[in-house]
Amino acid sequence: MTSSVLFDTSFLITLVDQTRPNHDTGVKYYRLMLEQQVPMYFSAIVAAEFSIKQAITDLPLKNFRAIPFNIPHGKEAGRLWNLLWSSDDNTSRSVARDDVKLIAQAIHESIPFILTEDASTLLKYCERLLTAGHGRIRAIKLADGFDPCAFREDGQRGLSLDDNPTSGEQ
Repeated sequence: MTSSVLFDTSFLITLVDQTRPNHDTGVKYYRLMLEQQVPMYFSAIVAAEFSIKQAITDLPLKNFRAIPFNIPHGKEAGRLWNLLWSSDDNTSRSVARDDVKLIAQAIHESIPFILTEDASTLLKYCERLLTAGHGRIRAIKLADGFDPCAFREDGQRGLSLDDNPTSGEQ
């Protein structure tokens, strides 16, 4: 496995909080990435979001590669913002800005996957951009269950061997 992954804030919150519904799935993905030596990226944007309610030292930082948010990322974020929303759309999207910045970082750094628990914004933006041919970033949603094949760049999912064929858990 040679892919790399960028973490969304929601993934990291779920990873360290045992009371979250998708905690076990997050732990399985984290262990898989450690075992397969998948490069795990931690954005300065995520550090800021995570730090609002919890110290980033609660995270296993030694296993992450830190990424600052720089000018090339900002330029890419502006381009993506303009692709996702028209100029006459004045809906407030303050939460969306950080999601777009993370996607921009993933595109600029050639990180093909973002692990997230956020199905309402980040996942939808990744899918919209992918469908429109404006990026190859795929969001892996924890609620879909664990799939050891999730980091395949061709998007092929693993064969489910349990009674629930949609869970992807093996």
